[in-house]
Amino acid sequence: MTGGSNSGSTSRKKTIIILVLVFSAGVLFTGLFNMGLSSTNEMEFCTSCHSMKTNFEEYKETIHYQNTSGVRAVCSDCHVPKEFGPKMVAKILAYKDVLHEILGTLDTKEKYEAHRWEMASRVWAKMKASNSRECRSCHDFDQMDLSEQSRMARKRHSKAVDEGLTCIDCHKGIAHTEPDEPEENTDNKG
Repeated sequence: MTGGSNSGSTSRKKTIIILVLVFSAGVLFTGLFNMGLSSTNEMEFCTSCHSMKTNFEEYKETIHYQNTSGVRAVCSDCHVPKEFGPKMVAKILAYKDVLHEILGTLDTKEKYEAHRWEMASRVWAKMKASNSRECRSCHDFDQMDLSEQSRMARKRHSKAVDEGLTCIDCHKGIAHTEPDEPEENTDNKG
């Protein structure tokens, strides 16, 4: 009878060891995954691609880069959601940026400019659809002291609240040069 009890004890030990190993592997994976996500949110990572040099130079001339408060918004603050689900979607969809870097779609200033309207429009639509979620992680109507704003800003922000507008409705071109809307091609009209 001692063999059966010893076998049960050995089986229990194996189960505990397996659980500890699985738990440890899960903790290790989670740590490495989080480290990877964090490193891909760094400005150095975002601007390491040649195609990002044009907009990086523009960004360095904005208040989001250098200002009196010393607070800097980096690429991910505006382009990557904070919540886990939307963040994962954004990270997965970033494959297109890697693809275009590999293909050389934006590897010159001229190519970048040729695609600027399309890229900006896509970002604006995403921001509009999320009610400027990333902007609001720093700028929120409820936390604004309108009395400290200029008369024009106070008037416009009050109007935006009343009309249900979102940040991107008024602040296009705040961190990058706002592109001119392309003229419609009239050559093909019959």
